[in-house]
Amino acid sequence: MLIVNGKILTMSEDNRIYEKGYLEITDGKIIDVGDMRRLNWREKNQQDGILDATNAIVMPGLIDAHSHVGICEEKKGEIGDDCNEATNPVTPSLRAIDAINPMDAAFHEAIASGITGAMVGPGSANVIGGQFVFIKTDGRCIDEMVVKQPAAMKAALGENPKVAYGDQNEYPATRMASSALLRKTLRRAKDYDPDKGWDADLEAMQSVMRKEIPLKVHVHRADDILTAIRIAREFDINITLDHCTEGHLIAEYIKASGYPAIVGPDLTSKNKIEVENMSFKTCGVLQKAGVLTAITTDHPVTLLQYLPICAGLTVRAGLPLMEAYRAITINPAKICGVDDRLGSLEVGKDADIAIFDGNPMETMTKTLYTIINGKVIYKKEDNNYR
Repeated sequence: MLIVNGKILTMSEDNRIYEKGYLEITDGKIIDVGDMRRLNWREKNQQDGILDATNAIVMPGLIDAHSHVGICEEKKGEIGDDCNEATNPVTPSLRAIDAINPMDAAFHEAIASGITGAMVGPGSANVIGGQFVFIKTDGRCIDEMVVKQPAAMKAALGENPKVAYGDQNEYPATRMASSALLRKTLRRAKDYDPDKGWDADLEAMQSVMRKEIPLKVHVHRADDILTAIRIAREFDINITLDHCTEGHLIAEYIKASGYPAIVGPDLTSKNKIEVENMSFKTCGVLQKAGVLTAITTDHPVTLLQYLPICAGLTVRAGLPLMEAYRAITINPAKICGVDDRLGSLEVGKDADIAIFDGNPMETMTKTLYTIINGKVIYKKEDNNYR
């Protein structure tokens, strides 16, 4: 495929933009990108597979760094909800890949909005909830959609585990107990020797202890954010600060920690005490402080297809426009550990591309094409899958 005449936002480190550029794809990979003036058009315009993107924006497929798509299925209620195994507060051996239904209608809505990748995993009822997987949004067999497995280990502090277990008069019922249980599990994982007795949960934690994947910590309140940072330092592990709702109140401490923030969902009600300071300004404050930030919908809390709209609202609240583009492309790719393949339009990367008739953060903008692995998966004129 050869995409021509589009405004190409590469999302490369130098934020390179080609006002009238081209993108060439072979075998699902990007093999060339540049200005139309250097394209040998006389040779290329005779070939098949030319896509004219005149007056359109061509950019990397959008990425949500924290989602429950396919686990909390649309239209299926409790029967389709496999998000939380709220029968045991420590379940590291659970794998999201075993619960994601690619037939969930939400995948089509995501693709039709230019979203090509998502980090998907368990919810936040448990102190340690299980393994996230990074997937592409197109497919019928989940194994063929995987980019990275495992990609992160879910953990949660604050209100959710307190409510899930405290309301049943079980442990943990306080923030102290959740933190103690997390420490206890990390200590056991650090001391784990399979030769002395194999344990599925402790085995699953080893990729966290070796810093191969981060602990993906659900934190809203400032004190919970700081507790997550404190515990991560104690055990020398990598974490991501997911939701980070009050991050704007302690931006300097998050910057000093070196850990990235996945901010959101902000396009929802303040239905819990710990999100009373929720604001679209959080992402901009953290970015200005020098924190690597991404934006999340936390689907289905906010629907996945509204990811670019959430990004637009952060711009209105102070995040620079180009940083908002980065917060839904290359930044989540970096945070999720898949930026070697995704997140920017550069030679050698997967040809996962979204083409819009304008800025996707504006409500009137339409998705013209969604391309995954070099194949057109969605076309506006068809309004359907291929």
